[in-house]
Amino acid sequence: MELSKARDRFDALDINVAAISYDSVEANSLFASEFDITYPLLSDSNAVHAIAFGILNESYPPGHGAYGVPHPGIFLVNSAGIVVEKFAKKNYRERPSLTMVLEAAAKMAAEDQSGDSLLN
Repeated sequence: MELSKARDRFDALDINVAAISYDSVEANSLFASEFDITYPLLSDSNAVHAIAFGILNESYPPGHGAYGVPHPGIFLVNSAGIVVEKFAKKNYRERPSLTMVLEAAAKMAAEDQSGDSLLN
């Protein structure tokens, strides 16, 4: 929800924001309505993306009601579709500071516009 409060700052950088969870499309829709979330909430109910991004919380085995819960994280993906920054922690209480994420996003946006790569 902190991302909602900073939406205009990401918009100023021409960066789209989306969130992904293991919740169903219906649950995400209700959550977005209840908390006035204006960016897309995507569903990863089979944990395909959590596994691919290496953020699956393995405390819950397949078949458990909480299977698919990811460790919280923020990924910055450039216009070429490359993940250039990953902010993820195993402890859900540890979150990257919004300031740190916005600084990395500004750098990514600038380098994306100039054609330089963060990966060099």
